[in-house]
Amino acid sequence: MVAIEPWLQGPFFVPAQRRRLFSPRSKGNLAFILTVKIQSRSHLEFPREISCPCAAGDVDLGLTVDDDYRELSKTSIVGKEGGKDRRRAVRIAWEKLVRWSRSWRSRAKSDVLERTKKVVVLGGGSFGTAMAAHVARNKAEMEVSMLLRDPDVCKSINETHFNCKYFPEYKLPENVVATTDPQIALSGADFCLHAVPVQYSSLFLEGISKHVDPNLPFISLSKGLELNTLRTMSQIIPQSLGNPRQPFIVLSGPSFALEIMKKLPTAMVVASKDKKMASAAQQLLASQNLRISSSSDVTGVEIAGALKNVLAIAAGIVEGMNLGNNCMAALVSQGCSEIRWLSTKMGAKTATLTGLSGSGDIMLTCFVNLSRNRTLGVRLGSGERLEDILSSMKQVAEGVSTAGAVIALAQKYNVKMPVLTAVARIIDNELTPKKAVLELMNLPQVEEV
Repeated sequence: MVAIEPWLQGPFFVPAQRRRLFSPRSKGNLAFILTVKIQSRSHLEFPREISCPCAAGDVDLGLTVDDDYRELSKTSIVGKEGGKDRRRAVRIAWEKLVRWSRSWRSRAKSDVLERTKKVVVLGGGSFGTAMAAHVARNKAEMEVSMLLRDPDVCKSINETHFNCKYFPEYKLPENVVATTDPQIALSGADFCLHAVPVQYSSLFLEGISKHVDPNLPFISLSKGLELNTLRTMSQIIPQSLGNPRQPFIVLSGPSFALEIMKKLPTAMVVASKDKKMASAAQQLLASQNLRISSSSDVTGVEIAGALKNVLAIAAGIVEGMNLGNNCMAALVSQGCSEIRWLSTKMGAKTATLTGLSGSGDIMLTCFVNLSRNRTLGVRLGSGERLEDILSSMKQVAEGVSTAGAVIALAQKYNVKMPVLTAVARIIDNELTPKKAVLELMNLPQVEEV
């Protein structure tokens, strides 16, 4: 079979034996000639029905060897006529994708949202508030109850429908209510969104455990590792509630709270070992502004979400020291490799690390100023003291506490993580940012893995 050049692989391109690009100086119009030799069907090494792999699985685009595929295999002249052929191919591809999408949605309809009467959100920080507003907008008849510690914020939400501390300019939906009483918040809840910072989650959950239904699904929004125990939220929640069978789902992906409040589009992933639970969370959270993919790789989603916060601090340090774009790209690339090394040792899937909860969240957190971990790194790189930075921040930068836990995990799994280790040393005030850069640049020149 004729070899296919990688840049021409796809459902609308076929193996080419000869390609020729005429010079503009040659006679006639500039033309791109694609000549293909179609072998007899008995020698074809591709399936009769051609499918396109995507996040939702293999998608049958309806192309067959006898029809569209053979038609597109003919010699095409990309000039005036060829341009029309190309546009037609693109239009057909888009129309097929839209038809597939409508068909998929009609088959995937669920009554999860219809059956859900109440959702409880634990924590009233920026992300918890944004997700409470998002879920409430999905169904006006559904009660979204926020369990808070601060009575002033609770009063502000109930009386004015504003979170006066985190989102004083964004009105919450009318069906969002707040309380400081865990019994009231949790009573009759169908789903629970956990948005309490990781380091405070264990004690908080132990305090409310007697009010939690053993079958209540917990969707974790918290990212990080518990410093002393190295536990993830999938371990903290069931252990703190005293119920190893507590349904658990983790939500992660590129999602700044402010942009969710503004109803700007993004995509995230829910992961659970229980496929039905992941599907239920997917149906609950999906909207016109938020695409939700599903996964069974809880470890990959959680570890990527925790480690990206530490890498974001490193990216911020580079920015604060004005080390340039080359350095930033090199550092983030190295950090991604380190996250992959540790995550796969812990059982994560490589595909997860290149998806929404991996690369997607890493790019957002490392390169955008809205990231509090990146902002902390910028201030460290500019010469500020960590104590002064933390005392001036309204929100928790999970990367600070996670850094030490990451290094302990790296030692446990025998993984070398130079960039993330350097961040932990800087946070512990045992290394200056400038010294850390010199040390990293003096590491041995090794083979890329």
